[in-house]
Amino acid sequence: MNSSALFHRIFHPTDFSDASYVAFAHALRLAVANQAALTLMHTGATNNRDWQHFPRVRQALERWSMLPAHSTKEAIHQLGIKVEKVLSPLADPVNGTLQYLEKHPQDLIVLMTHQYDGWDRVWHKTTAETLARQVQALTLFVPQSTDGFVSLDSGAQSLHNILLPMDSLPSAQAAVYGATALAQMLGSQPVTFTLLHVGTEQSFPRIRQNEREGWRWVHKCVSGEVEQQILETARTCHADLIVMTTMGHQGFLDALRGSTTERIVRNASCPVLAVPAWAAQELPHASSLRAAVPKLANLVTT
Repeated sequence: MNSSALFHRIFHPTDFSDASYVAFAHALRLAVANQAALTLMHTGATNNRDWQHFPRVRQALERWSMLPAHSTKEAIHQLGIKVEKVLSPLADPVNGTLQYLEKHPQDLIVLMTHQYDGWDRVWHKTTAETLARQVQALTLFVPQSTDGFVSLDSGAQSLHNILLPMDSLPSAQAAVYGATALAQMLGSQPVTFTLLHVGTEQSFPRIRQNEREGWRWVHKCVSGEVEQQILETARTCHADLIVMTTMGHQGFLDALRGSTTERIVRNASCPVLAVPAWAAQELPHASSLRAAVPKLANLVTT
């Protein structure tokens, strides 16, 4: 594995649906880019026949021309990645996944999410939101209605426009670290980072931004309702990804409506990377992530 990579361990729970294959493509492509260990997990399985329903890693890599046709299992390791498939005996996907993550902390979780809202959200438990809220790890949400920034057919990445909503609390610096790390690991060029602040220029948060060839930083101030402005800006700048710092639920109303990040996830037309606020202090450099990750299992959900 690549010791200098940011994400050494990537986790993707799957429900074996067609919609989940787009999220799988993102998890696999990031694993290849990082030469990481990729764990695919399904909960509620009761017999060995379920193994055949897991996404076919070798088929995907062959289709992406990363492996030759009819390659062996050993060929996967030549790419520097390790793939593990796990069946959980628990029927509840949240409890099954949390139980696994308590013993096997991960650097990044990739989730397919259903975009329920209103009464639909009451009747359909949002597993992805509940899971990410309790684990509080770096989490990439891939809505079922989007193709994302990784092609399922070719494995090509198209991460060129990243939107980062800015505020003082929680610290926007965590989102900047997450966005630049993802762009760097995929080798994305050119990339435009749009820093959006709903407020005045005087209240625009101060952040440290990395300067690299092919990267451009755009600062934008707007007024209005926060969620509406984020979604509108994502549409007008053709965002391939929205990156947000998250602190979890902050009160009774948020507990009913969901956090700002969760509400963006439900309505965004592109993937959303949620970066916990602690990353602003503990991720100034990629090499510090491995030291920070073991703390995830002990974090208290707010």
